[in-house]
Amino acid sequence: MKNLKVYYFVTIFPVVIIFLLKFTDMITSTWFFYLFVTYLLLYRTYTDGRRLAVKGIIEERDIWKMIIPGQRFKYFKELYLQ
Repeated sequence: MKNLKVYYFVTIFPVVIIFLLKFTDMITSTWFFYLFVTYLLLYRTYTDGRRLAVKGIIEERDIWKMIIPGQRFKYFKELYLQ
């Protein structure tokens, strides 16, 4: 996932779907909460870690460390600007 546009699409599209499901009343508030927390803790951790691993900034085995608060800010430039 070296392409920045693909990365933004992959990270933004699922949250748009979650909000659309909630606003159209297809899911309850409880399911919205579960899906949103799963998105934040699991999905974003993996996608951000995978992007950094593909770019060679971190190792594949260190992807899980992206769940630690502040790790995304440590690699802000590499994740969101390059």
